Amino acid sequence: MWEEMSEFERNISEAENQKELLEERYGLAMERIRQIPQEHFGVPAFEEYFSQAAEFLLLMDGVRTFLAEGGMEKAPLDELAERNRAMYADVLPDHYGESYCNPDYAVQRLGEELGALMSCLSYRLRCLIVCVYEGDLEETVALLELFLEVYTAFFYQEAEEKRLPGREAVRQILYWSASDYLDVEALRRVREMTCPEGNFGMRILRESDLSDVRYLYAYGEYVSGNELETARFLAGLGEETIAAMADTYTEGYRIGFEVTGKDLSKKRTVNISYHLGFERMIRRAVENFEKMGLEALVCRYSRGGGFFSTSPNRQADYDHKDDQAVYLDRNYVNRRFDTWHTALERYKAECGVYAGPAVVETFGEANFDPVNKETALRLSEEQDRLQVELRSRIGALNSEYMSSEETSFTIIAFPVPEIGPVFRELFQETIRINTLDYRLYQRVQQTLIDALDQADFCEIKGMGGNRTDLRVNLWKRKDPDRETIFENCVADVNIPVGEVFTSPVLEGTDGVLHVTGVYLNGLEYRDLSVTFRDGMVSDYSCGNFPDPEEGRRFLKENVLYRHDTLPLGEFAIGTNTTAYVVAKRLGVESRLPILIAEKMGPHFALGDTCYAHEEDVKSYNPDGKAIVARENSVSARRREKPMEAYFHCHTDITIPYDELGELTAVRKDGSRIAIIREGRFVLPGTEPLNEAFHCM
Repeated sequence: MWEEMSEFERNISEAENQKELLEERYGLAMERIRQIPQEHFGVPAFEEYFSQAAEFLLLMDGVRTFLAEGGMEKAPLDELAERNRAMYADVLPDHYGESYCNPDYAVQRLGEELGALMSCLSYRLRCLIVCVYEGDLEETVALLELFLEVYTAFFYQEAEEKRLPGREAVRQILYWSASDYLDVEALRRVREMTCPEGNFGMRILRESDLSDVRYLYAYGEYVSGNELETARFLAGLGEETIAAMADTYTEGYRIGFEVTGKDLSKKRTVNISYHLGFERMIRRAVENFEKMGLEALVCRYSRGGGFFSTSPNRQADYDHKDDQAVYLDRNYVNRRFDTWHTALERYKAECGVYAGPAVVETFGEANFDPVNKETALRLSEEQDRLQVELRSRIGALNSEYMSSEETSFTIIAFPVPEIGPVFRELFQETIRINTLDYRLYQRVQQTLIDALDQADFCEIKGMGGNRTDLRVNLWKRKDPDRETIFENCVADVNIPVGEVFTSPVLEGTDGVLHVTGVYLNGLEYRDLSVTFRDGMVSDYSCGNFPDPEEGRRFLKENVLYRHDTLPLGEFAIGTNTTAYVVAKRLGVESRLPILIAEKMGPHFALGDTCYAHEEDVKSYNPDGKAIVARENSVSARRREKPMEAYFHCHTDITIPYDELGELTAVRKDGSRIAIIREGRFVLPGTEPLNEAFHCM
């Protein structure tokens, strides 16, 4: 009988059998969990821990039933809001002080030996929210069974041996749960990123009534005032404005392929990333992509880029950023690499037609000043090295299956209401900034490039409280009539318009880069200083913490991404003075994303060059000259030692105009060309860039 079934019928039968088995396991797990709040094993603190965890799991069981019975379609807005808050209540700032997700509280209640591990488990169980909303029964069951395995270890060991399990016993349970699930996780993540079929996010995006903000609760993400107010604000914008936002975004994506000579017609899918509330713009963008022959995909941001919302508590996220310390060892790294490789091979054809990401960033959330907690899990030095190695190996693998020589991207940013009363004005100004006349900038930036191409190196010095004193060595052209070293960047992949950039020569690049304050990847850095020797970071510090070593550790984890050093991968001059003046006038300079901030002064990227993995792809400026400064002495190792050539990070640090004393191009003979002096462009032909300053 089995032999007579078609492959399609066999697959359907196997899926049905698998679902029946998972439903049975789910039922058994929930039956056992319902008993836990009434059970006692003689250790009140741990009884309370497991009872509270069980109550959360029972809450999620109720949510699962609510969704299965069509609750999303029937429930009024206030009920959906209350259910959403209940799911996230444990980590919201008002409750976090007495939450087991808080490692301080967990250690206080459960002791130093086990507190951090139990906090890690509590935080991991929150993944159930995602699983329940997406209907991922396999991962739901895996999480329930993980919890029960830990609980059983406590219940029976205390009952039979009159002692609690040790730290290593609990760690082993968490370790094997993470390791055993790697193959399923890898397949799911690659499938979500490359396969249109059954895409959870796209169902919401396509089918929802976007005039009714109730749809926001269908994702399972935390819904704050940012999401609700953004959705309502966009609902009130005219169709012409929505079209302008979406068209700028998608046209930038198309142009990114065009200017680099990549063939978009060979591609079939694009991965969209956006903040909840922007669905009206994104729906229009999806239509635009379809006209290009691309089918849009949307996955969850926590799985590698996709839809996202305001974090319920950024301190909680920060407390658990190193939870992988529980399982990160050599065996885990090798297994993670192998399972990821298997997943990419399984979806090799889909990877081959993947065009790349299209990202809508947001900015304006209140600045976050994290607290480093001694109770939180931390990676050891060896685990730091393993994480760096894993990121490099996975990055190289992704480049093999989704080559950057054939893919592109685009990124654009808009504010969220949390930025305050200026939100509406700033949103309209952001639309204006994103649609500035690229032809004007292209012409003025070419004037800058013509001067910079003559230079042997550039000198950059701060003024006022800025201590920057840096010499950047530049690539030497062999054929000045046909070659250039700076790219003329207008509004294509990197919106808005406004920079010229190069890959500097590392050797001979020396000095100090300093900014009094900067906001990078969601974290604020005060009095940030980076010292370079032959283009490599040799020292660094910030003033965030009383203890300088704590500041160094903060920088190493979040700017150097745990590398011991990084190269200066990019030197650029931002030319978008309009964005700078708007930010100053509205008082939002510290709240802007790197995407816009990098256009508001000279900036310097730590990590890979802008041409990582594309060093040998020819590209040209609008004047027809080939851009030849595409690598440095580190990325040149890609031919013999590819694992040493890339760092898989690129963080821009901008000196704002009002901290910039001078930027000067110095020729080989020592003669000097002034580009910027005391925050204003002084090179003849760049006067239009100063016009925006007249509005200050």
